[in-house]
Amino acid sequence: MTSYDDGNIFAKILRGEIPSHRVYEDADTVAFMDVMPQGEGHLLVVPKAPSRNLLDASPETLAKLLPVVQKLARAAKTAFAADGVTILQFNEQAAGQTVFHLHVHIVPRFEGVPLRPHSGTMEKPEILAANAEKVRAALSAG
Repeated sequence: MTSYDDGNIFAKILRGEIPSHRVYEDADTVAFMDVMPQGEGHLLVVPKAPSRNLLDASPETLAKLLPVVQKLARAAKTAFAADGVTILQFNEQAAGQTVFHLHVHIVPRFEGVPLRPHSGTMEKPEILAANAEKVRAALSAG
């Protein structure tokens, strides 16, 4: 198995070396807006513990991650008045993983609206900031 590279973009975001639109943080996890969203309100939930993906993460890391994913999925669904939520998690390049730090995608979904392709086009910072505020407001409301 390939070892963890602490130079990956999510490790840099966790260390504060790269800015992000954070919506949630606790002792073990951080959630922030995806800069190349596949839908309105697309967020990422990332454990602070280093692991490439689910395959090498410790059971403790996974046990702390999933409740946060649920909390953020509920908040995102509320924040965007979505019809549903897609939760995605990729393991290794052949499965579509492009950043090798464990992360879970949360994408609010709307009837009849397909996921946008992961094109590499970055969303405007003001839209990401506004979407982050919507999620934070939904989290505060409970």
